[in-house]
This record gives sequence, structure tokens and C-alpha cells, in this order.
Amino acid sequence: MRKNLADEELVWLFWPGKHMPLLTTRRAEMILLRVRIIAALFALLTALWIAIDAYVLPWPAWGKLAAGRLVASMAFALLAISFRGSSRMRDTYIALAALYLIPTVFYVFSYTVMQQTDANGLTSTIAGIYAFLPFVMVAGLGMFPLTAIEGMAFALPVVGAEFAASLAGLDMLNLSHLIGTVWLSGMIAAVATMSGMSQLGFMIALVRQAVRDPLTSCFSRMSGEELLEIQFIIATRSNTPLSVAFVDLDNFKSVNDTYGHDAGDQILVAATTAIRAGLRTGDMLVRWGGEEFILILPSSYCDEAGKVLARLRETGLGMRPDGNPVTASIGLAERTLDSTDDWRKLVEIADQRMYAAKQGGKDRIVACGANSPA
Repeated sequence: MRKNLADEELVWLFWPGKHMPLLTTRRAEMILLRVRIIAALFALLTALWIAIDAYVLPWPAWGKLAAGRLVASMAFALLAISFRGSSRMRDTYIALAALYLIPTVFYVFSYTVMQQTDANGLTSTIAGIYAFLPFVMVAGLGMFPLTAIEGMAFALPVVGAEFAASLAGLDMLNLSHLIGTVWLSGMIAAVATMSGMSQLGFMIALVRQAVRDPLTSCFSRMSGEELLEIQFIIATRSNTPLSVAFVDLDNFKSVNDTYGHDAGDQILVAATTAIRAGLRTGDMLVRWGGEEFILILPSSYCDEAGKVLARLRETGLGMRPDGNPVTASIGLAERTLDSTDDWRKLVEIADQRMYAAKQGGKDRIVACGANSPA
């Protein structure tokens, strides 16, 4: 199992558009969990800080800030109880945006109040604490496994709000330090984004190890079952086709018995390499067990999937140690044509057709709705 990221995985650190579904799901779940925990913590701390404002700041400044803090605290509390059980990136983006919008709005509001308050002694100290709120917010991005584009997308509005507040005369720092302050915010944003990318890279490596078969680099059966469930749900909700092919290499046991397991492993690697080379973008290959594989073909009707499989057979699956070509018996099923309401039934139908192909002489396809090998 390789430890370094592949070229295509390095791209995932910068742009989320090509992330595989399992990585997207795991990432969304992790980010949402952290957002909800942070929101719950902020809901408590934001309200408790009212006591400090009341002790240090004069009336009505602390009263206005108390009102703003109560509103922010309620917003954080609402965020903390939202999106439970969700694993969608759309919800993740909404939750992260809310997590950063709430303190950003409060930051601008608090500086409006502090501008109208005489800054001396402890009051000046509190004003300075408020001034550094954007730095804390931007640095907090490092807690989330985000791509480069995502990290900067969430950091820039915070930095922009700080810059706009300074230009409007809301910044309690000396305006001569404006450029340095914004520069520092940008550097913190860059470091936080790199930290998020580092977390994402570690997650990609862990997900790959968890979901990939170590010999063939196909999806493992456990991850394949999850992929099937996700793709079936998507197909059902969007009323689109979903084809599944059950592939079993012919006479594989005889290779292991005659030439040894190393030769068998070489055949598996060569066959899966050939299959992946013939798949389309979005198609997925799962090692179901031994010499059995599942092909997941999203948005494909039976005839489209049949053409993909026909090309794979024409290209070939490699050679056996005795010089004969590696062949496979294949069963094909499709969600709409076979009227299935569960991905397990779809796999079972494809499995039954694979056995029909075996019984029909091997090295053939039994397609959707067919009772005889093709």
C-alpha cells in the first residue's frame, strides 16, 4: 500500500470537485461534527463573556454588547443542534458559512459599539481583544479538512470584513497599522488553509487504506457496499438508471492449484488493471471476494453498460501462465429494467446471471432481462 498521494489525489487537496463519494461523505461528517461542537462551545462562552463586559465597560456599552452576545449565542446554539445525521457537503458549506458569519457580524457590531466608548485602562484591553477576533476566526479554519479553494473562500470574507471595518473607522487599532494587520490576517489564513489541506491529505490516505483492496487497489467489499448504497439512493431519488455487473474470472482456482498463489495474484492485478483502463469516468470497480468483482456503472442503462463490458472483453483481461487468455463470466443487472428497490437485490440478480453465464459455457455475458448468454 503506497503511503504517498497519487497525482489525482494531490489535485483533491486543491479542488473538491473530483473527490470520490466515500471521501466526500467522511469529510462532510467530520466537518459537521466539529462545527456543531465549536458552535455549542461558542454559544456558552459568548454568553458568559457578558459578565466581563459588564465589569469592565460602562453602561450602555456593555448592555448593547450583551444584547448582541445573546443574539449570537442563540445563533450558535441553533447551529449546534442543526444538521444532525447529515453527510452532505451542501449542508457542510452552509454550516461553515454560518459558523463564520455569526462572529463576523458580531465583530462589526462590537466595533461600532466600542468606537463610541472611551478606551482607557481595562476598557482598552477589552477593545484590543475584540480587535483580534478576526485573527482567531481565520486561524480556526485549520481545524477543518478543507481544500485550498474552500479554505480561502471562507477566510477571505473575514479578512474583507476586517479591512472594511478599518476603512470605515471602526478599527480600534491605529490605522497606520492597517496594512500590517491585513497582511497578518492573510498570512494566518494561508497557514490555516495549509493546515486544513494537511488534514485533508491525511484523511485521503486513511480513506484510501480503508476502502482499497491492498493487492489490486480496487475498492474493498466493505467500501463497495457503501458505494452501492450511495449510488442506489442517488439513482432512486433522481430516477436515473444504475447498472451493476458481477464479474467472475473463469477457472481461477486451477491457476492457484497449478502455478501457486503468486501467479494467481499476478492475474488478479493484470485483470483489474485492464478493467480499470476500459472504464469510463465515474464507473467503479470493487473486489467482492477472491476472483469476484463488482462493476458499478452509474447513470447507465443496460445497453450502455453492455457496450462497456463488450469493450472490456474485446480488449482482454491478460494472459494465464499457460499462455491462454484470462476470461470472465459476467452477469449484468439494471435498477429500472429489473425493478429492484434495494441494491442488495440488484447485486443478487447480477450474481445469478453470472452463474447462468458459467453454466452456459463461461467467457460470456448474461445481460439484463436475458435468460441466455450473450
